[in-house]
Amino acid sequence: MQFKKIHSVSIADLSLKVEDYLVISDLHLGYEQSLNADGIMIPRFQYPLIIERLEEIQEKSSCSNIVVNGDLKHEFGQISRQEWNETQEFLEYLKANFDDIILIKGNHDNFTRFIAEKSDLQVEECYQIGDSLILHGDKIPSYLDKTEAENLIIGHEHPCIGLRNGERMEKIKCYLSGKYKDWNLIVMPSFNFVTEGSDILHEKPLSPFLKAIPGGDLEIYAVEDFEVFHFGRIKDIMAVREKFY
Repeated sequence: MQFKKIHSVSIADLSLKVEDYLVISDLHLGYEQSLNADGIMIPRFQYPLIIERLEEIQEKSSCSNIVVNGDLKHEFGQISRQEWNETQEFLEYLKANFDDIILIKGNHDNFTRFIAEKSDLQVEECYQIGDSLILHGDKIPSYLDKTEAENLIIGHEHPCIGLRNGERMEKIKCYLSGKYKDWNLIVMPSFNFVTEGSDILHEKPLSPFLKAIPGGDLEIYAVEDFEVFHFGRIKDIMAVREKFY
């Protein structure tokens, strides 16, 4: 695995290595059942892929603690059967394989605390490790101005980059890095294998953090097969696109 440093943290595939913690975001367990209910018939394949990928990352990073940065489950207003089963199984897996487990509340986690309590875990609003404050990123909290952290690590956005090759569009999950006020902002891709995410070159940002930043200034770090590719700034890629298309 290639580890790429951004500020004081390292990209470890679809997770960040922050001291002795792995940080993952936006698993959206139960997503397949939600799609099935909407008439999109896909098999429930995601959970074993999540476990397999996480096991490989933990082995190569040697981290003994973990932070799940929001949206552990998918449904907003209920707990589906798939969510209940998979989230409980996943939390028990984390307890068996990590010493410290931090769950951060995302905008899809209205009922996650009930599942977490079954595993004697709590759901937090944010968590600081060294000079990095980890929060989901769906809102800008009032406590932010009081933090002494240098880095803000958020999820929520599910960023990916769409690369065109003739008529074919290939989407690759990516990290974004830029400045939000005086902080270094790092945006994580989703740890989700149902979709690649939101194409940063074609779709408007979701997070209020990104809406407050000139989008073209964000740096792109794409991840594919445990490798990291620095693509430069969004505005530079857009300039090339306008030249050739």
